[in-house]
Amino acid sequence: MRDFLASRRAKITPEQAGLPTSGRRRVPGLRREEVAVLAGVSTEWYTRLEKGHISGVSEDVLAAVADALHLDEDERTYLFDLARAARAARPAHRTPSRPKDVEVPPRIQWMLDSITMSAAFVRNGRLEIVAVNPLGRALHAPMFDSPTTDKRGRANFARYHFLDAGSQDFFVDWDAGAATTVALLRAEAGREPRDRALRELIGELSTLSHEFRALWAAHDVRIRHEGVKRMEHPEVGHLELTYQSVNLPVSHRTVHDLSLCTAEPGSTSEERLKLLASLAAAPFPVTEPTDRLH
Repeated sequence: MRDFLASRRAKITPEQAGLPTSGRRRVPGLRREEVAVLAGVSTEWYTRLEKGHISGVSEDVLAAVADALHLDEDERTYLFDLARAARAARPAHRTPSRPKDVEVPPRIQWMLDSITMSAAFVRNGRLEIVAVNPLGRALHAPMFDSPTTDKRGRANFARYHFLDAGSQDFFVDWDAGAATTVALLRAEAGREPRDRALRELIGELSTLSHEFRALWAAHDVRIRHEGVKRMEHPEVGHLELTYQSVNLPVSHRTVHDLSLCTAEPGSTSEERLKLLASLAAAPFPVTEPTDRLH
């Protein structure tokens, strides 16, 4: 809570907040007392909030702070997630848990397999791919073939991005993808603060990657995942794909996203994606007829 609010406060200038400015300022962005004025609370109260003292804070007041800090929708959701987690963190319940992975129902895999001209996959909040269609597997072959894939064969976007140097050759816009990857994990950490597997993943990446550590310290948040993805695929070359993610209600506790990657109709990328789809298609078994007609 402290680091997130301080980082958002540092990003807003008095001019952006509609406040008068005078003289030199020793801190970037807004001062605590300025945020308090904009939110309609006392400086002491806001200071306590920024230090993580959340008890007794109403959602209306949190919303006022979110407005004062110009939080976007994802950041606002993250702030409320942090508040809920703080209220629930009683001493007897602070031990991180290891929630059982929710299996993707067979009907979801059937749906994925029926999608033939888009790379489709389902990922959980820890950015593990838990189900994928053949084209999605072929598109992300370097990631699935990476040593960062776990013993179950699950590829993880975060591990591949930060722990496999080959990801910088595969993802053309590596820097933007890295920032998005960390922001997605940050949102999941606010949503599931007691997830031990998530904590272990973040600890592993923080220990082994200075790029991850720097991005994690920025406290940026991303919930929605959509846009354009550019790749240098080892089999078909350069691809520029549009991707879109939507919530997939598999479990009331576990967040899953269904992601689709496709190419613009008539583009070179579409032709190359079609080629990759043909390479990924399972061949029909060839059987010899038992009887021949003469």
